[in-house]
Amino acid sequence: MTFFQLFILAIVQGITEFLPISSSAHLILLHEIGGPSADALALDVAVHLGSILAVVLYFRPDVVAAFAGLGHLAKRRESPQARLALGLVIATLPAVALGAVLALTGWIEHLRNATVIGWMMIVFGLLLYVAHRFSPEARPASDWRLRDALIMGLWQAVALIPGVSRSGITMTSARFLGFERHSAAKVAMLMSIPVTLATGGLLALKVLRSPVGLDLLRDAAIAAVLAFAAAYLALALMMKLLSRVSFTPYVIYRLILGVVLLVLAYS
Repeated sequence: MTFFQLFILAIVQGITEFLPISSSAHLILLHEIGGPSADALALDVAVHLGSILAVVLYFRPDVVAAFAGLGHLAKRRESPQARLALGLVIATLPAVALGAVLALTGWIEHLRNATVIGWMMIVFGLLLYVAHRFSPEARPASDWRLRDALIMGLWQAVALIPGVSRSGITMTSARFLGFERHSAAKVAMLMSIPVTLATGGLLALKVLRSPVGLDLLRDAAIAAVLAFAAAYLALALMMKLLSRVSFTPYVIYRLILGVVLLVLAYS
């Protein structure tokens, strides 16, 4: 793969990972446009891990608190850190369980097509608009409870369907629960860390089962670094602007792209 192709792949992943517009849908479309590639899975793993490292770095105080909370849970010690860690565990389990079912049954591959992506972009774009338009903005991220974690975790599992958008569906569910825009995005990003690391780890094991050449390792490293840089900048900008910019532009983008995809699919 040329450097230009790596650059486009990494930048698209880095930018779309945290916006509610489905990064997986964009990656699938990029691979469709560029044609099938034996390296596609390995590069997808690289850009996903690169982008999630940006989340870890950006929210490092919360990540440190969650790790400390795991220790508190082991010692059965009550603390805000322990509640955060337990909440993240609870929020991750539904996606892991459903992901295992889809992978074992092979259904995950049947969902990777323009028709499914197009409809998911439209349906969940409209749902995001409803949540943003009609839900109160009253709760801070510090008010995230175990019940919220379970509800948002169930919604997050739905994002295994390409086009739904993991960040989009978790932000939508957080807004329905009454969280402020900034807080909804923060909780959604923290939830992305364990589930993305789990998914990336499983895919990495799949990649390592086949021979991996030095050229592929080099390309994967370049893609991961580029995705990290793009993701960190996109995340910092989004979190800074959320107090002034609504979710409406993302909804409009989803609707337009969804319609384009359906026109292409049905034609």
